[in-house]
Amino acid sequence: MPPRRSSAKPASSRADWLLLDRQLCFALYSASLAMTKLYKPLLDPLGLTYPQYLVMLVLWEGDGITVSQLGERVALDSGTLTPLLKRLEASHLVRRLRDATDERRVLLQLTPAGRALKTRALVVPEQVACASGCELAELAALTARLKALRDQITHSTPRAA
Repeated sequence: MPPRRSSAKPASSRADWLLLDRQLCFALYSASLAMTKLYKPLLDPLGLTYPQYLVMLVLWEGDGITVSQLGERVALDSGTLTPLLKRLEASHLVRRLRDATDERRVLLQLTPAGRALKTRALVVPEQVACASGCELAELAALTARLKALRDQITHSTPRAA
């Protein structure tokens, strides 16, 4: 009787984990690039860039927050946020106001035009969901898993190899 052949795949070597397509970081990076590319034609009619859209999403949840609170929410530093906010202010979507109780703090307030833009933006998430080919429950689960991954990575301490 001939030797029995195994149909199992050979165990992958440690070096296989250095293949680009096995890298979680690359999958996230390339998905992020694809997502940003998807958003561009959706946001152009709104007059927003992707980072400006993120800012507006936070302000539509509730304005009157400080620049530092906004920065924490969208993971951008003040050096990046300041020119972005100046452009939103020049577009008459946002007002930056000094806090009367502490002039070091800058408060952000939507203008009537900024609030009205929310209605026009309602189609964006629907179009993104459609382009993803996922059901809403799948997108919600994926979003939750990515947030958990982000939080885990943020709070972990990398070990040297």
